[in-house]
Amino acid sequence: MPHIDPALILAAVLALAPYLGAAFFPAQFVGHARRLTAWEQIAVPALLAIPYVLVAQDAHIFRWSWLAIYALVPAAMAIAARCFPRDERNIWLQLAVLVLLGLCVDLRWFESAWPAHLSVFNKILLLDAGIYAFFILNPLAGTGFDLRLRWRDLVIGLREFLFYLLIALPIGLATGFLHAHAVTSSPVALIGRFIEAWVFTFFFIAVPEELFFRGWLQNLLERRAGRNRALILTAILFGLAHFNKRAVHFNTRYVIMATLAGIFYGRAWRRHRRVGASAVTHATVDSVWSLFLR
Repeated sequence: MPHIDPALILAAVLALAPYLGAAFFPAQFVGHARRLTAWEQIAVPALLAIPYVLVAQDAHIFRWSWLAIYALVPAAMAIAARCFPRDERNIWLQLAVLVLLGLCVDLRWFESAWPAHLSVFNKILLLDAGIYAFFILNPLAGTGFDLRLRWRDLVIGLREFLFYLLIALPIGLATGFLHAHAVTSSPVALIGRFIEAWVFTFFFIAVPEELFFRGWLQNLLERRAGRNRALILTAILFGLAHFNKRAVHFNTRYVIMATLAGIFYGRAWRRHRRVGASAVTHATVDSVWSLFLR
């Protein structure tokens, strides 16, 4: 039997609870936050440091400086959330917070705090801090962060995947970014691998990125730039966020393909303003790529 570390299990539960709780029980989470005093609302997100303590102590890499960062960054975001202006067109403070949050994740500023195989904790904890600020403490209207998927989320998400595939497949094969390879697994095994890849990608890659880029960033930019310009600008920023993926230097092909994907992810989100719909598109694209075209 594989060894099950109770500290890691507890850390995972504590890290995932705010994310999944807000996604599946949004009214309850917002209601609890609203009943806290102002000081409690600022102090509560500092508890996100607990998973770091559990993992770091277990791996014998605990540092007080990292504890301070994982306690103070979410608390600082909570303070900023309480200062967000009520004017929907005054988006600059929200954008500043989002830029810092995005840089922390994309440039992996905090990942050295974790064992290499557990760096996903960093992404989830920063996501929790963003959810608390932008969704629970001071909700950003029109985010659409609700993972209780509807039939139309699946239909729209898969439709945009097919639209993207028609464009991305010939471009990707022509540029050498995509490489078709033979499938050697049995149909049953292949379906199982696809479902496993899709579920993991949906919850740990697609939803966090779609919440950030579509639910928050595209949502805010629409208020200043309009629907179409916000869609294009967000797609470009999404593409640029992939500049350092699978390459030592600037990965131009990845940026182009991710920018194109961002257009269709943004279309899926804005159809009914549902993160679940764009996450379906995103998870399907990544799963098909990883199993058949990488």
